[in-house]
Amino acid sequence: MILDQIKDPAAIRKFKLEELNLLAREVRKRIVDVVSQTGGHIAPSLGAVDLTVALLNVFDPIKDRVVWDVGHQSYAWKILTGRNDRFPTLRSLNGISGFTNRDESPCDAFSTGHSSTSVSAALGLACAKELLQEPGHSIAVIGDGALTGGMSFEALNHAGHLQKDKLLVILNDNAMSISKNVGGLQKYLARMLVSRPYNTLKQQVWDLSQSLPANLRRRFILGAQKMEESMLNILVPNIIFEDLGFKYIGPIDGHDIRLLCTIFRRVQRHMVGPVLIHVVTQKGRGYAPAEKNASLFHGVGPFEAKSGKQNCSGQESWSDAFGRQLVELASANPKIVAITAAMTSGTGLSGFESRYPKRFFDVGIAEQHAVTLAAGMACKGIKPFVAIYSTFMQRALDQVIHDVALPRLPVVFCIDRAGLVGEDGATHHGAFDVSFLGNVPGLIILSPANAEELSAMLSFAAAYTGGPVAIRYPRGAAPCGGKPLSAFVPGKAHTVHKGEDFALVSDGGAYPLAESTWELLAQQGHKPFLINLRSLKPLDENLLRRLGQHCRYVFTFETNSVIGGTGARIAQILAEYPSRVVNFGYPDQFVPHGATSALNELIGFTPAQLAREIEKRLQP
Repeated sequence: MILDQIKDPAAIRKFKLEELNLLAREVRKRIVDVVSQTGGHIAPSLGAVDLTVALLNVFDPIKDRVVWDVGHQSYAWKILTGRNDRFPTLRSLNGISGFTNRDESPCDAFSTGHSSTSVSAALGLACAKELLQEPGHSIAVIGDGALTGGMSFEALNHAGHLQKDKLLVILNDNAMSISKNVGGLQKYLARMLVSRPYNTLKQQVWDLSQSLPANLRRRFILGAQKMEESMLNILVPNIIFEDLGFKYIGPIDGHDIRLLCTIFRRVQRHMVGPVLIHVVTQKGRGYAPAEKNASLFHGVGPFEAKSGKQNCSGQESWSDAFGRQLVELASANPKIVAITAAMTSGTGLSGFESRYPKRFFDVGIAEQHAVTLAAGMACKGIKPFVAIYSTFMQRALDQVIHDVALPRLPVVFCIDRAGLVGEDGATHHGAFDVSFLGNVPGLIILSPANAEELSAMLSFAAAYTGGPVAIRYPRGAAPCGGKPLSAFVPGKAHTVHKGEDFALVSDGGAYPLAESTWELLAQQGHKPFLINLRSLKPLDENLLRRLGQHCRYVFTFETNSVIGGTGARIAQILAEYPSRVVNFGYPDQFVPHGATSALNELIGFTPAQLAREIEKRLQP
């Protein structure tokens, strides 16, 4: 196999076309074989294989810095830049990340995981290279919806203004099939725009203008630009990039390695100023199940490589439980709408979209817009439910404070993936939402421990008009509580077990852990209180103060950083009480990627570890 012969990515720059095509086929097979065992973002990475091979054939990954937006399309990049041997450890504890990571390889120019950051990062690298007088290009590969994020256009606008040389943006367009405009004329235009004669002619026209009187020079330059733009407007789509200050090339076939290499090489040698190359690729390319259902194979758990059949636990997830309940609430209340930021399936809203298409809004990767869109709707009496992953909620904090909480608008934030999410790692763990939302005045924060509590909280939020409500719930299967919950009241905790001497107090995400810890302690003869908080803001201060008065210790459990979390707030409330408060949660560090069970073991967040820690504290 040619792949096994690559010890250094520099070798790829010497390959001939037939070797590059063979390499692309082998890389695709390697991705399918490994990701079928580990899970991961397979469809985006399969679509970018040919693009990756062409990039490495033309550019030096150390001298030329390549930034992969989000990083979930970079599996081929990892394989071909010295990590093929470690690729089977993908997304496992102490293995390689599912995204690009500077700590992992010198070939990774920027650590990624969230969307729409690549152009900003690549522009920053280009500016730094110029200041340091270093050679090489700075390249952003953006696609898979990331261009819908407003940050990418902020960066494109600034890059067009700065006109930095050796800045290349590759728009990986995989939302459409290869259309008619990727034909002979477009190939000819793409080659022409990056050719030496064309760019030499442009330079000569510019040089000629310098000899003209000042009053004529500007009119001459504007006339030449208008002539060129008029010609291209007839023949080239997406001329918006030209208006932003980029030289636009494309669209071109992102699976034609010969053409990609030709275009990249000519851009590298001839073009000045920022350049945008529009390539069209197919998500899941080369693997039939992923080609047929690219959305399903965007990010998957382990699956059967031959058929593509995915494993299923048979239990309803928190996301699905939320989506099902929201459909029921919407059937009774025509003012309920659902809003998501390019996460329809991930947040459990596919059913809502099918049932109420006119009341469903997918805004693309634009969390800030999603929140303020909801605020505008709420001003007119609409009841918006905004479903966003905890890690992406971070991007919209200003909008939550300024546009929703300050005017006390009754928007409901359904915060999915709160807590550790496993193999996606530090960029995706929902470890901070309580810390940053807990400081927002007037925002109610709820945390269900089971599906019945989630249902009751959603019903409460649907009827509540006093301000915003946030409901946070974890990834994984939603346990059943056994019976429906009667009318939910925020600020009231549930005493599951009465006890003496000390108490275990938990948010909903950590409740299974707290309950298992309670059982281990009970087996040792202890009789602790077990409290399910349900409401994180407001807290049940009356109950907490009683515990603080009568218990020697109050141990808090939460699926959030202990810095600024629920436990820290409880410690503030009980600061002057006899009880000592000990907080258990996520440490003040970024937790790596790996199976959630392994991560909890790593940070000491398992029933056995916590029971031992509590018993040590209880010693005289």
